[in-house]
Formats: sequence, C-alpha cells, structure tokens
Amino acid sequence: MHLLELGGRDDAFAAYEATSAATGVRRIAPGLAVANAVVPERARGLAYTHRASELVGRTDADLEAARTLLEAAPIDREGSVAVRAADVRGSTGISTSEAERTLGGVLVDRGFSVDLEEPDHVLRVAFSEGVLDVGADEEVTDGRGDLLEPAEGAGGESAGERVSVCALGWLEAESVRDFGTRAPTDKPFFQPGSMDPMLARAVANLACARPGRTLLDPMCGTGGVLVEAGLVGADVVGTDAQEKMALGARENLAHYLERDDPSPTGVPRGSWAVGRGDATRLPLKDGAVDGVVFDAPYGRQSKIETHRLEDLVAGALAETRRVADRAVVVADRSWAAPAMEAGWELEATFERRVHRSLTRYVLVLE
Repeated sequence: MHLLELGGRDDAFAAYEATSAATGVRRIAPGLAVANAVVPERARGLAYTHRASELVGRTDADLEAARTLLEAAPIDREGSVAVRAADVRGSTGISTSEAERTLGGVLVDRGFSVDLEEPDHVLRVAFSEGVLDVGADEEVTDGRGDLLEPAEGAGGESAGERVSVCALGWLEAESVRDFGTRAPTDKPFFQPGSMDPMLARAVANLACARPGRTLLDPMCGTGGVLVEAGLVGADVVGTDAQEKMALGARENLAHYLERDDPSPTGVPRGSWAVGRGDATRLPLKDGAVDGVVFDAPYGRQSKIETHRLEDLVAGALAETRRVADRAVVVADRSWAAPAMEAGWELEATFERRVHRSLTRYVLVLE
C-alpha cells in the first residue's frame, strides 16, 4: 500500500488524476489518499499529488498514537533517516517540529542514524482531520476502467463523516513542482485566457499522457496542454483554426520540448507536430492517437471563424471519437449531452471554480 499526499482543495479531482500513476486509489482524509500500487516515474509528473510513499501504517491524528505505531512497525531498511511531518491544511494543530523530533527519536532508538540534509530514507508523517466530501456509494472508473474506490476514513468511516488520520510512509516519489516556470505570461507566445500549467498537466494526465502514447489537442491555442503532455513523455499533435495560434503553439513547443536533456520529470521529452486545421475535419486516420484533450472555446473572447460554437464543439467531439478512445474536454459549461450523442460515454465530470464569473467543467470521456 502507498500513501498519497494530495494538493489543492479539490481532493476528488486530485485523487482522480492520481489514477494515471496509481491503482486502487481511495481517499482516507482531507488531503490524503492511499493506493494499492504506484509507478514512481509517473507520480513525479502529477500536478495535484505532491508525494507518494510506501505506507507504514495509519492511526488517529495524535502524536502518541503515531509514536506507538512507529515503535511497533516492522522496518526493513538500513542507513540514515529523516522525518518530515505535515499538518494537512492546518487541520489538527499538531506541532510538526515536535512530531519530527519525537518520531525521529523512535527511529534512533531502533538503531538508525539521523541525517537531515541527505538521508538515505525519508519518513513522511501526515496528520489530517476533517470531513470526507463525496458519497460513499460513488462509483467512478479510472483510466484503465478499474473502479476508483470510494473514500473511507482510517476506521472505515463513510464519506460525509468526520475523520482523524495520521499516516506514515517511506517517501518514494515527489512530484516536480516547477509549474511556476511555465506561467502563461512567461511563455514565448502568450494569449489571454490560456490555461494554467497545473490544470494543463492534470488534464493531460487524465488523457493518459505518458511515454509511448500520442496525445492530440485539436484546438491547441498556445499549446499549453501539449507542452505539459510532452514534458511527461507523450508525443503530441496539435491543430488550431487560427494561423496565429498554430504558429504561436509551435514557438512554445519548440522552446520547451526541443531539448536533448530529459524533462524535469526525468523522462525524455515527447516529439511534437502542430498545424493549422479544423477540429471538425481532422487530417488523421481512424484511431490515430491514444488520447485527446481540448479546451472548448468559451464564446466570449475566443475567435470562432467558421462555425457556431455548438456546431464546432459537437463536430470536434465526433471527430475526436473517430481518432481516439479517450478524451478530456475542458469548457465553461457541460458538453455531456453532445458528447454522448457523438458516441462517448461519460466516465467522470468535475467543476473547478476559477473565479466568480468562471467555472471550468472537466469531462472525462471513454
């Protein structure tokens, strides 16, 4: 079993993204989830999971309970250690420095040396209290069609009940938190309304971006989603109806993906191709790509030259169904009905509030 430390405030969305790097994901407390297995190299590319650790055990969010758990836990490791504690969202009021000293003392008593600078092993300790915010009967599948487990507390409590959890685990992978280096306004080509890189990375992961996969964005805009998919190793293809946007996307993709060194996530950067094209008439063979992501025009500031918005999105949904078996659509409204009319099945849907006048809908389609 593995411990996942989630980021952001939307735990359901974070846990869902984590299924691109883990199996059997289920939430156990605000900001925390467990998984049956984790692929560390994929976990490093997650946007809304900060860390994945091999689970030692879990108990109540209480320092003495954590001490008792660690004293009794089998440890098959050698070398130096460090303890890193977190009070998730400040929910418990437990002193993290005291927790690190106390649990570090337990490890010293068990024969380990402490190295706070370059330890051989890091023990993560996460304390969390609060209410699980999804129904216990929630049934959502992950990217492989496996059931995404409902949330549960440390004692098996149902979602909606208050839980108190302390989880301990040996750190295996940390996600690369370099999104600030790719802010939309800092890219070589920028247009207002561009998606922030964290959400772009998350939706690319939801579409199963990874080495050996090809991802298409038929309304690629400035290429933000394609950049993030390429940085986790996917080969990417983009089209846009506006020549200006296609040229700008090429500039951004060349800047971030045409390098010989591995990406910050540790994998080779994916290849890329971008051209001007109509999302309702893609120049691709049936089943040509593994996944599709597109940020549908919002109609208020997007330039739509040849189609009504409804016709454009419906046509794009039909075309993407022809070329791929999986898609993620981001929009300012739910396009679930046109998606199902185009032959897609709705795997999951999320609402993400951007600001008072904009909520983004994320639809995952199979």
